[in-house]
Amino acid sequence: MRSLTLHLKVLIAILVVLGISITAYQIFVLGIPVTEDATDDLWNIDAKVEFVANGKDPIKIQMFVPPLSRDYVSLNESFISNNYGVAVNRVDGNRKVTWSARRAKGNQTLYYRLVLTKRYSAEKSKVKGPTFRDSMAVEGPEKIAADALLAPIRQHSADVETFISEAIKRVNNSSDDNAKLLLAGDTSSANKAKIVELLLSIAHVPMEKVHTIRLVADQPQTPELWLRSFNGTDWLYFNPETGERGMPSDRLLWWTGDDNLISVDGGKKANVTFSLNNSEMNAIRLAKLTDENTDANFLEYSLYGLPLQTQQTFMIMVMIPIGVLVILVLRNLIGLQTLGTFTPVLIALAFRETQLGFGIVLFTVITALGLSLRSYLEHLKLQMLPRLSVVLTFVVVLIAAISLFSHKLGLERGLSVALFPMVILTMTIERLSITWEERGGGHAMKVAIGTLFAASLAHLIMSVPELTYFVFTFPAILLILVGFMLAMGRYRGYRLTELVRFKAFLKADS
Repeated sequence: MRSLTLHLKVLIAILVVLGISITAYQIFVLGIPVTEDATDDLWNIDAKVEFVANGKDPIKIQMFVPPLSRDYVSLNESFISNNYGVAVNRVDGNRKVTWSARRAKGNQTLYYRLVLTKRYSAEKSKVKGPTFRDSMAVEGPEKIAADALLAPIRQHSADVETFISEAIKRVNNSSDDNAKLLLAGDTSSANKAKIVELLLSIAHVPMEKVHTIRLVADQPQTPELWLRSFNGTDWLYFNPETGERGMPSDRLLWWTGDDNLISVDGGKKANVTFSLNNSEMNAIRLAKLTDENTDANFLEYSLYGLPLQTQQTFMIMVMIPIGVLVILVLRNLIGLQTLGTFTPVLIALAFRETQLGFGIVLFTVITALGLSLRSYLEHLKLQMLPRLSVVLTFVVVLIAAISLFSHKLGLERGLSVALFPMVILTMTIERLSITWEERGGGHAMKVAIGTLFAASLAHLIMSVPELTYFVFTFPAILLILVGFMLAMGRYRGYRLTELVRFKAFLKADS
């Protein structure tokens, strides 16, 4: 007995730990929303390209577009143009779109449109980058100024990260004569980045220029320059004005390198205008779109990966253990008497079609009439199988009659009674009649009322939308329920209703 108890405790512990671990992994690692009404941001970005075509030469316009390799995923990408050919290529880690036309004249307008969202992924993909670079050629006074700047940078840094931050701060120090000499009067962000790159190259530290777009709605903007360096495992991003590490979460990397955003052959006065707007979408629906448009497997091994019709069936099935748990608590802890465990749950499922109030009335009417017929058939001394057949046929006829009269009276809710599980009603009538004969009418009524109450409570709990979503999205929670049910299986204590039964003994003892 002791070994059996230990085995049961170990089994319960395994089920509970497994259920909690899987659910926690889905919530905290995969990022699956806990509530159905959770939403995520959806960004719409428009890049408007304007230029003037020469009219004589072929036109070729090239523009960088986001690589979308790690943090963001594209849900829709479109290139809007009139009589232009479109091609997208990858060049040195960037993506570049090329619009081309044989002839064009006058003002031209092209559009690039992108719909994106944060990437759902359990694991970040591995990234690669350079960890060493050759020194850039520098001579004369610039060489002396660069060496003079590097000396305090090395002294005040401990690793690559602090070395880069210190180099950026030194270059932005307007009172440093060496920095002034290297900048040569040009204090633009692009020139400062160029000087920082020079200093880092002398120390053989690789650095790249990255151009970003800020994800802010309804604000005109131009690409912002940032710097980054690879530390062997990940990219480190730096603000070129302050040296502060870490790119803000509202920045979208558009392209890397020294090239301009756009280049035009056969035209002039090229200009790109960005406009952004933000909307929200249901998080689960957005995750489905992410899986459909990428190779992500956010929902691949969840019930959301099933066909839609099958999903609707499973939304009902996963709630059956919840109903069973309600019945188990009512019977084992409270002491409520019902017709078995599964019968109230099936009746609760039938209430999904009829709604609770109408379902209770139908259940009461059909059961009462069925018991009357069962009592009459008992006088005919029929065997059980013929008697059940007659009761079943009577239930079908009664359901059909109720549906017909409900339709004639304009009560369309009555039509749903046809979905009542007829076999369950028949067996319920049969079992209640047997209980009536064996234990008396009072006990049979008590059991019938208990069954109806348990079914009603189970229906109310099983119909909670938030609970349905949670169990369907995190089905591992059912393992925890199984562990609780196993623990309830060894309960031998008093039930709440037994306090009333033994109340007379308590008075006698006192």
